Amino acid sequence: MPRRQGYALLIALVAGTAALAAAVAFAGSLLFNGDRATAAAATAPQGVAHSPAAPAHSSGHWLATWAAAPVAGVADPAQAEDQSRRVIRNVVHTSIGGTEARVTLSNLFGTRPLLIDRVTVNTRPVTFRGAASVTVAAGGQTVSDAVAVPVDGDADLVVALRTPTADGPVTTHPNSHQTSYTEDGRGTWSTTQWRYLTAVDVRGGDARATGTLVAFGDSLTAGSGSTTDANTRWPDAFADRLNGGYAVVNEGIGGNRLLRDGVGPRALDRFERDVLGISGAKTVVIALGINDIQALPRETDPERITGALRALTERAHARGLKVIGATLMPYHGSAVWTAGGNQVRQRVNAEIRAGGIFDEVMDSDLALRDPAHPQRLRPAYDSGDHLHLNDAGYARLASLPDVDALTGDRPKVDAL
Repeated sequence: MPRRQGYALLIALVAGTAALAAAVAFAGSLLFNGDRATAAAATAPQGVAHSPAAPAHSSGHWLATWAAAPVAGVADPAQAEDQSRRVIRNVVHTSIGGTEARVTLSNLFGTRPLLIDRVTVNTRPVTFRGAASVTVAAGGQTVSDAVAVPVDGDADLVVALRTPTADGPVTTHPNSHQTSYTEDGRGTWSTTQWRYLTAVDVRGGDARATGTLVAFGDSLTAGSGSTTDANTRWPDAFADRLNGGYAVVNEGIGGNRLLRDGVGPRALDRFERDVLGISGAKTVVIALGINDIQALPRETDPERITGALRALTERAHARGLKVIGATLMPYHGSAVWTAGGNQVRQRVNAEIRAGGIFDEVMDSDLALRDPAHPQRLRPAYDSGDHLHLNDAGYARLASLPDVDALTGDRPKVDAL
């Protein structure tokens, strides 16, 4: 189903609150593997019951069709008087399809155990170690059992959940550029936050899809400046180019830095969870460093930035991942530009281009800058703030990686 046909699904699912409320407990086979099994072992399920929805025979490898990094803990943005009637509907956009799915729920920023007593994927009930409900420890996460549910690639998917006793902080990913919903006794409320949900994995889909690419970056990966609900962030556009041949997930956080905590944990600290912990991860695109340069306190030593990038590459290589690294794009004309910061950016880019940091280079700076004014973004790609891209800019960024080299159809090239 094409991505822009996903809205019909969304409307139907939003209208299906009564069906969700009537769902009964289902159980399923425990189908965890790898690092996710460790996360699941910390959960405390209640109310085990048999589930006809769980697949009797499963095959194939799990691949993440969608993911989002947990960013912060916030006060509940829609605190219902009767929380038992509240349903959170996270709307996400898939990169590949499958016949089975599982979800990861996070309480990373919670300060107390979180009870989640009902979860569905496109209205299909989901279980946790055979139980309809699960309690996630403060600071922890849990992975569901497999559920037999058709998941289309390049389509909207609704993961609904109920947290009847939650009292914040809510683990969220804000500024998603996607409209999600909360329903309670008062009505339906829209939000651009994803809450508690951090990954959807699938299997049983296109046999060509043998791996997941993780886009690991800041707002230029998260899609700041792109059109809400159009799925025009560059990882979405790149997934369109791959046409089901490779899964793509977006682990960008607007404002994220390599060396310091700020908006979300620093990249050095979240890399294990947000890249190495992703199901089927085989390739990572690292596009970070500009916020270390332009945000206060500013990093003035380019070697600290390139050293952090090199450290991430070494960690990825230790787990068998291929690493593509992006140069830092120009931002002259933005409110945060300084001549000193631009010099640091250019020195970082020179070292990236010289080799020795990444396996391959995605030269975002060269592709997106204005040839007449190389310190600025090309006007056709500028969202208007001279720092972030518009939809055309993200499409141009998505055109850079070599699809054939990624999927193994021909030998890789040295630069993209």
